[in-house]
Amino acid sequence: MDNYTRNYNYSSSRTEAVAKTFPKLMRSVYAWMCAGLLMTAFTALGIAKNAELFTAIFSNRLLFWGIMIAEIALVVYLSARIHKMSFATAALCFAGYAILNGVTMSVIFFLYTLASIAQTFFICAGTFGAMSLVGLFVKKDLSAMGRILIMGLIGLIIATVVNIFVASSGLAMILNYLGVVIFVGLTAYDVQRIRIMLTEATDVYSTEQTQKMALMGSLTIYLDFINLFLYLLRIFGDRK
Repeated sequence: MDNYTRNYNYSSSRTEAVAKTFPKLMRSVYAWMCAGLLMTAFTALGIAKNAELFTAIFSNRLLFWGIMIAEIALVVYLSARIHKMSFATAALCFAGYAILNGVTMSVIFFLYTLASIAQTFFICAGTFGAMSLVGLFVKKDLSAMGRILIMGLIGLIIATVVNIFVASSGLAMILNYLGVVIFVGLTAYDVQRIRIMLTEATDVYSTEQTQKMALMGSLTIYLDFINLFLYLLRIFGDRK
C-alpha cells in the first residue's frame, strides 16, 4: 500500500470518527452547561426563599468572602489540574462551582423583580443561542476578534474596580453595555474555539480526555452565559 493510499484511508477514517464523535461531544458541552445553570438557578432561588439562611450568609462577611474565594479557587484548580484528575472529580468541581455561584447570585432575587429576572433570562438565552450558532457554523476565524475582546474584558474589569471607588452611575451604565458587547462576542469566539478543539481532539485523545475537554468547554460558555445575563439584568432589570 503506497503512502497516498495510507494517508487517504487515515483521512477517511478520521473524518468518519469526527462525524460520529463530534456531535456527541458538543451535546455534552451544552448538556453540562445547562446542568450548571440549573444548579445555579435552583440554589439561588432556594437560598432567596430561606430568609434565615440568606441573612446568615450575607450578614457574615467572613462566610461570604470565603464563598467568593472558594469559587475562584475551584475555577483555577479545575483549569490547572483537569488533565490530571478523573472525569468524576472534574465534574464534581464543576457542580461545586455552579452551586457556590448560585449562593452568591441569590441576592438578585432581593434586588430585582421576578418578572424582570425571567424576562432578562429569555433575552439572554436567545442572544446566547444566536451567538452559539455563529460560533458553530461561521467559517471565518474569530481568533483576532477574540484577542480584542479579551483585552476589552481586562479593561472592563479594571474600569469596574475603579468605579467602585468613583461610584459614577453614568460610567456604570456604559460598562454594562460594554459588558454585553464583550460577552456576546466572546460567546461566538469561545464556541468556535471549543468546536475546533474538540474536532482536533477526536480520534487523538482517549474518551475520558475528550470528555474532560468538553467539560472545560462547558465551564467556559457557562461563564459567558452568566456574565451576559448579569450585564443584561443591570440594564433591563426592574429594581424592587
